[in-house]
Amino acid sequence: MNRKNVLSFVLASLPFLAICFSVPLWDRVYPLVLGLPFNMFWLIAWMPLTSLCMWGVYRLRKSTNPAERSR
Repeated sequence: MNRKNVLSFVLASLPFLAICFSVPLWDRVYPLVLGLPFNMFWLIAWMPLTSLCMWGVYRLRKSTNPAERSR
């Protein structure tokens, strides 16, 4: 596999892994971050971070697809 393909797969999987499999690390009410329990803050923080990850995947995939370069 191409290195960019592997990187795009890892970047696309990162939000899923961070939200689903990190629960034992952040499953607490305290500390509070910005007035929210940390677990709620963690989930809300991953909303824009997921968009950034998907933007990165788009940029990586666009640079590897020769049909998209001509547009």
